[in-house]
Amino acid sequence: MGNTGNTYNNLIVGYIKSNPECSSQEILKGLGMNISIATLKRALQKLVAEGLITTTGKLKSTKYKISPVYDIISPIDVDQYFKNEIDERVIRNSFNQVLIKEVLSTISLFTNEELLQLNHLENTYRNSSSKLTSAEYKSELERLAIDLSWKSSQIEGNTYSLLETERLLRDKETAAGKTKEEAAMLLNHKEAIDFIVANPTYINPLSVSNIEDLHSILIKELGISKNVRNRRVGISGTNYKPLDNEFQIKEALNDMCNIINNNSNVFEKALLALVLISYIQPFADGNKRTARIISNAILINNHYCPISFRTVDSIEYKKAMLIFYEQNNINPFKKIFINQFEFAVQTYF
Repeated sequence: MGNTGNTYNNLIVGYIKSNPECSSQEILKGLGMNISIATLKRALQKLVAEGLITTTGKLKSTKYKISPVYDIISPIDVDQYFKNEIDERVIRNSFNQVLIKEVLSTISLFTNEELLQLNHLENTYRNSSSKLTSAEYKSELERLAIDLSWKSSQIEGNTYSLLETERLLRDKETAAGKTKEEAAMLLNHKEAIDFIVANPTYINPLSVSNIEDLHSILIKELGISKNVRNRRVGISGTNYKPLDNEFQIKEALNDMCNIINNNSNVFEKALLALVLISYIQPFADGNKRTARIISNAILINNHYCPISFRTVDSIEYKKAMLIFYEQNNINPFKKIFINQFEFAVQTYF
């Protein structure tokens, strides 16, 4: 049904929001849509499978209501969202104290359809990589590491090109007109990636101390404070204010580590690390860089394909992150994760 199907789904969800515990017949009558009850029920089943709505009762007594996690996983129009300027957006402007322990620890972030896609891609990666010699695999991993170092740094404002990055990381040749800090950022990325490749079990189990260790590698010689911050930090582009109490920050990090360690799905573990380290903002700087490295460390430890993020648009990445900060909605970022995992499988190894 394409866009028409999305329109139907939006109308259905909107009606259920306004009329909780309604039956399929009530939805059909209330919407007045020119569709059959069978078509409506198929749409309802899909919404249930995606975790957007839930049911009570059985057969003719089935009632529908919005899922308690709807706001986290529901589709959102990114362009429409950012038509409102920073001070016009209605947001959750402080850290959500129940998000990690009471919400994200109890839900599935991916639909069955998305997991099928991701597992198929992972199987493709394992099949392809198994045919490579150890030297060939190492060469491909090196290529991915250079791409990741470049893109992760570019997202943070680094102006090195991919070619200049390759020269720096392979030959230690700095680019003319660039700062020492830019070179240090790229070299630190490569060192952090090399570390997680050489020590794949280091982050298993994930802990505050090993997150701090990897952050320390990433911020060497950049004048950034090590360890969990004990002061307030602001985030450009949003009115969201992270926690500013050191003990609360460490508690949030511990809660994050617990739900990641207790989650059996590797894709969810990697996605949770990617968004939650950024959301908690435990360090004075280097949070998103640390999140990308930790996420990849989880994938590598579980023998999954790592992600370079090479083709992600830096602005779209930041917008997706801002939406999670402001609305706790993971959908745009989840799309980036899936797309970049697919790119990695199809491009490397």
